[in-house]
Amino acid sequence: MEYIILFGVLAVLLAIGVPVAFSLLAATLATVIYLALPPIVVFQQMGSDITSVALLAIPLFIFTGELMMKGGLSDRMIALAGSMVGHIRGGLGQVTVVGSTLFGGVSGSAIADVSAIGGTMIPQMQKRGYDSDYAVNVTISAALVALLVPPSHNMILYSASAGGGVSISDLFAAGILPAGLLAVSLMIVSYVMARRRGYAAEPFPGFGQVLTRLVAAIPGLLLVGIIFGGIRAGIFTAVESASIAVVYATVVTGIVYRHMSWTAFKAACTGAARTSGAVLFIIGCAGAFGWLMAYMQVPSMMVSLLQTLTDNPILILLLINVILLVLGTFMDMAPLIIICTPIFLPVAKAYGVDPVQFGVILLLNCGIGLITPPVGSVLFVGSAIAKVPMTHSLRSIWPFYLACTAVLMLVTFVPALSLWLPSLLK
Repeated sequence: MEYIILFGVLAVLLAIGVPVAFSLLAATLATVIYLALPPIVVFQQMGSDITSVALLAIPLFIFTGELMMKGGLSDRMIALAGSMVGHIRGGLGQVTVVGSTLFGGVSGSAIADVSAIGGTMIPQMQKRGYDSDYAVNVTISAALVALLVPPSHNMILYSASAGGGVSISDLFAAGILPAGLLAVSLMIVSYVMARRRGYAAEPFPGFGQVLTRLVAAIPGLLLVGIIFGGIRAGIFTAVESASIAVVYATVVTGIVYRHMSWTAFKAACTGAARTSGAVLFIIGCAGAFGWLMAYMQVPSMMVSLLQTLTDNPILILLLINVILLVLGTFMDMAPLIIICTPIFLPVAKAYGVDPVQFGVILLLNCGIGLITPPVGSVLFVGSAIAKVPMTHSLRSIWPFYLACTAVLMLVTFVPALSLWLPSLLK
């Protein structure tokens, strides 16, 4: 009965539109009361989860992304990407993918990526005669690259959810090759669709202009090297690197670029506080839910269940991917990572999957969920920027889904894609 209450209450509340965090909290409380456990333990678990030192890096990286977004870095990234790939067929689509990849290495957030890059590129594409569905689809798909490159705060969340036994520096390194593969795949899809629809290319500005724009963007791009290189070399921890990133972003946007006004700085502080508060509240609620599942031995039951279905590792991994993709369609990324990591990581490890590789698999699954209705938050933001309903974009998004799914399958069944670079850098 306790399992029916836990998952039944959660399913009903999600179905009627209750926010994910409150649904998780209500389901946890209802089950705890049924089990005659003291309800105060739920709030104790919430507090213990959000007071973890490792999670302090998340609001700091969010703040860094807000500073860079408000400080004009996205404009420089778009200008650099435009000079590099704008001359390819469907040039603005190519610029969007490359610009999102570059900016993702600063923001670490798909929502920030689609807001910053999409806020500029989607109106530009619509103005130049690109169809709105193409503009939205290429932008929201490209935003997923930000989930895989440093400083992805979702990787930090996964490391914490895995009990801290997964190295954050290894996760940062593991996501780089899959991120590059995803970006190239999306560029190919964008090119093919642009040819079919007859979109034009932008004129090539010359190598001198490329060099000029590269120099202008270098101060922002160095942030990725400082974060990743510092953690990888053992100079500082993830939290220390996040603190340094905030200081560096403030100096770059305020002194080097001279683009950060007092109004923009206050907006960055407000946006970071609002996002951090929402993320940490979700983490707390999902952490309490995850604790209760561990108390009820749900992870071990899931391992046994999957083993009764099949002992074929390929089928097990396919089943995990299907379950994660389905869950990602109606759950936000943070609670999904916290809930699913303790359930599926033991299963993956039992079949020889490295925890670092599984982290990349989990993030890719969750990312695809972000662009899938009904809850897909990145899809919602992209559609809102384009001022079109979500259903308008979904009619032609399937090639981008195929590209993302193909990369997911490669990461799942070719471990070297995510494990080669961390082992090399050791």
